[in-house]
Amino acid sequence: MSNMVNSLEKLEKDKHKQIIKLVTHSFYKELVNYGVDATDIINVSTELLDHVLQKKPLNNNNGYYRDDLRISDLNDLWESEKRLLLRDVHIEPLFPDAVPVICDWLEHREILQTFIRFFPRDQKKLRQYLLESESRTYFAIKYLNDHLVGIIGAENIDHENKKLEMKKFIGASEFRNRGIGKLSTFLFLYYVFEILEYRKIYIHSLDTNIKNINLNTKFGFELEGILYSEVIINDQPRDVVRMGLLKEKWHSFFENGTEDDR
Repeated sequence: MSNMVNSLEKLEKDKHKQIIKLVTHSFYKELVNYGVDATDIINVSTELLDHVLQKKPLNNNNGYYRDDLRISDLNDLWESEKRLLLRDVHIEPLFPDAVPVICDWLEHREILQTFIRFFPRDQKKLRQYLLESESRTYFAIKYLNDHLVGIIGAENIDHENKKLEMKKFIGASEFRNRGIGKLSTFLFLYYVFEILEYRKIYIHSLDTNIKNINLNTKFGFELEGILYSEVIINDQPRDVVRMGLLKEKWHSFFENGTEDDR
C-alpha cells in the first residue's frame, strides 16, 4: 500500500513539473514575442529569483482553489429557474439577445489569446454557432443578477463517452479581475459533473495563454499533451495545450473543501 501511495505522489509531482515546464516555456516565448533579447531574459530570471529570495511565498494551498470553493456553497436553482449561483455570479442558458453584445466583444484584443477568436464575427452565423448546434451548449455569465459579462459553454459534446470541451470568455472589460471567471468556471464544472453527470471535461489553450493554463490548473485540470503547430494565427504556427479534469478529482478537491492527504 505504501509503495502505491508513493507512486501516486510521484506521479502528481511529475505532472506538476510538466505544468511548470510548460508555463516557463510559454513565458519565454512571450518575452521573445515582445522583442526582449537574450541578455534581458537573463536579467528577468535574476529579478524573479530575487523576488523569491526576498519575499515569503504565498500560502495558496499548493495553488488550488479547494480552500476557497466548495460544492456546498453553490446555490442550485437549475430545476426551478435554470440558474446556478455562487456569490455574485450566476450562469443561465444563453439567449439570442446576447449575440450582438458578444459580437462586440469579439473585436477586443484580449480574445487573441483564447479560442473564442475562432468564433464567427457575423451576427447571424454567430447565433447559429452558439444557439443552433446539437454539439455545443453555451451559457451567459451574469454578475450582480443582470450584468451580462461573459459566456461559458461546452463544445464537442460526446454523450456516449460522457465528456465535452469547455470554452469561456469574460467579454465585459470593466468586470474583469473580479474573480468572475473563477466562479463561473466552478458553476459550469458543477453543471457538467452533477447535472449532466458527465465524467470528463477537457480544454484547449494556446501555449502562451499562461493565465488560462494557471486558472484551470487550480481547478485540478491536468496536462494531457501538447499539440505542436496545431493552429495558424497571423501566419504563424502555434502550439496548443490540452488539459483534462475527471469527475473523481473534482469531488476529491471540492466536495468537502479539502483533499485527503496521501
